[in-house]
Amino acid sequence: MTGQVAEAPGGTTAGTDVLTVGVEEEFLLVDPHTGAAVPAVDLVLEQVPAELRGQVEREFQTSQIEIGSPPGLELSSIRHSLGVLRKALADAAERAGVRLLAIGTGPVDGPVPPVVDKPRFDRMIERFRLLVPGPGNNGMHVHVGVPDPETGVQVLNHVRPWLPMLHAITTNSPFAGGEDTGYASWRSVEWERWPSVAPTPWLESHEHYQRLIRQLIASGVMLDEGMLYWYARLSAKYPTVELRIGDVCPTVDDAVLVAALVRALVATAMEDVEAGRPALRTDHHLLVGAHWRAAHDGLEGEGVDVTTGEPKPAWDLLDGFVERLRPALERHGDWAEVSDLLGGLRRHGTGAARQRAVYARTGRLVDVVHDVARQTRG
Repeated sequence: MTGQVAEAPGGTTAGTDVLTVGVEEEFLLVDPHTGAAVPAVDLVLEQVPAELRGQVEREFQTSQIEIGSPPGLELSSIRHSLGVLRKALADAAERAGVRLLAIGTGPVDGPVPPVVDKPRFDRMIERFRLLVPGPGNNGMHVHVGVPDPETGVQVLNHVRPWLPMLHAITTNSPFAGGEDTGYASWRSVEWERWPSVAPTPWLESHEHYQRLIRQLIASGVMLDEGMLYWYARLSAKYPTVELRIGDVCPTVDDAVLVAALVRALVATAMEDVEAGRPALRTDHHLLVGAHWRAAHDGLEGEGVDVTTGEPKPAWDLLDGFVERLRPALERHGDWAEVSDLLGGLRRHGTGAARQRAVYARTGRLVDVVHDVARQTRG
């Protein structure tokens, strides 16, 4: 939520043939016996190895904790960084008497953990109150390097129609308050209570982008640029495009898959910009509907074909999306790994589908919590 990590999670390279990618992940801290969220972030931070503390941060609520991977050119480096950080954080949580969950929001009901004591967060609560009075919403943000802000704005126009597909892939929060919500990503529904959460609008230029930010701050919708919660934006700190649509992924494999697809999407957009190919100017309300459908169904139902406005099986849409990105995936050396990871996703389903499968077997949400903790650690 803060959009800030100790080291830039993405950056530019000498050219546009290969783009850097970096990942931020937010996690929930829960009681190991009940699965309820607990305000344990300070206890966990004390247990994090000193050499990794620069890549670990507090988040909005005291039941949340965040990591950021260094930028990398190879998926193997992203996999290594996320694997090391997740395991270290899971170990630190256990030493602190809690468990680490890569989950969109807490499935088990319990007291609402307080907000982290930070002046900016205090101002947010004063202005907006606690719009999401729950255990904590946990997302995944992917940064990809771009050469300059003007190019970045054009990239945002090109990627905006395809973000519902990434939304569907990352659904990982079907339970809340002890019940099945009927949504694959309940985090998305809660998150949209913030007034600056929305699909990225069509942007005429970087000046237009900056003007909108100034207007939104002046209107009281945001306190600062860090509260620009569009599904894709320019990073306020780094030379990157930041896609911030999804629930945090349950496993490192899932996170690597999303990082690869995001990088390929940005690379494809940059190719289109350089070739003078226009972006698909999808209607805003169609995008809203496509994102709602993605949050509701995940990959286990239908999605919205943004080129026609018609419903279509989500997996058919994903297959077409990946084929569209194939040249960029091949150029980055990611095609074989992405194909393998997609096979795993097809076999096991989204994080939401996995949680529901555990609950269908046992009827106990605490078993869902244990299974998510297992996947988180990897």
